[in-house]
Amino acid sequence: MSGKPARARYTEERGEGAPADDRGVARRLFAILDAFTTPTLASSLSLTAIADRAGLPLSTTHRMVAEWVSWGGLTRQDDGRYSLGMRLWEVGVQTPTARNLRTIALPYLEDLYESSREHVHLAVLDGLDALYLEKLSGHHAVRVISRVGGRLPLHSTGVGLVLLAYAPNDLIDAYLSGSLDKYLPGTVTSPEELRRRLAGIRTEGVAVMSEEMTAGSSSLAAPIRDRTGRVVAAVSIVTRTSPFAPHKPDPAHEQAVRAAAHGVSRALGYRRSDS
Repeated sequence: MSGKPARARYTEERGEGAPADDRGVARRLFAILDAFTTPTLASSLSLTAIADRAGLPLSTTHRMVAEWVSWGGLTRQDDGRYSLGMRLWEVGVQTPTARNLRTIALPYLEDLYESSREHVHLAVLDGLDALYLEKLSGHHAVRVISRVGGRLPLHSTGVGLVLLAYAPNDLIDAYLSGSLDKYLPGTVTSPEELRRRLAGIRTEGVAVMSEEMTAGSSSLAAPIRDRTGRVVAAVSIVTRTSPFAPHKPDPAHEQAVRAAAHGVSRALGYRRSDS
């Protein structure tokens, strides 16, 4: 599984006196893919938008996008915009860690979905993002922006908070010292408050949040451990926010999320007495 895509954008030589782009061909090609993995989770982009996000001249972008289309990594739509191609999905699902974890977790995710009929997520920590490996959704579930293969911030998602809570201290420090975007009025962006929140998650074993990433939605998430006791993933359900108790989780939902996380953990070899 690859690390977090570079967020810094480089400048390309566009005229007299402009700084030259010293990236090699491979880095320029991957910069084009990075254009699709920003927090906005763009499903399709115009050639100009790709060039802007990748920090490449339009002519270079046109040539390299054509290479990606030829290989199958990108697809050109009827409106002229581009989206990620199936060839990337075929390669990505062969990643051993992601494939094995998803395969082991899927029966428990399905049980969680059947008991709740809400969005069910499985995510892992990748760089400084929550990377979504699986998502099950009901027809009438609340609208959310998560998607399989997509990335969302750690501080404003249920699975993200769990992954951050159990991350190494240096990663927590690095994340909290960076830019913490406020997506909704309820999004917690204070490093001090987030540290207290992470400590609470480690104590309670569950993360609860309401309307911090998507209006009208609340999330419950719990950690998944491997046989060594290390947290390797998080599972969550996302429900409609209750107007009567927006920050108080449904006990049945909390129990179901904890049971799903415990089931996947045991399937991965985790035994509480061993760790």
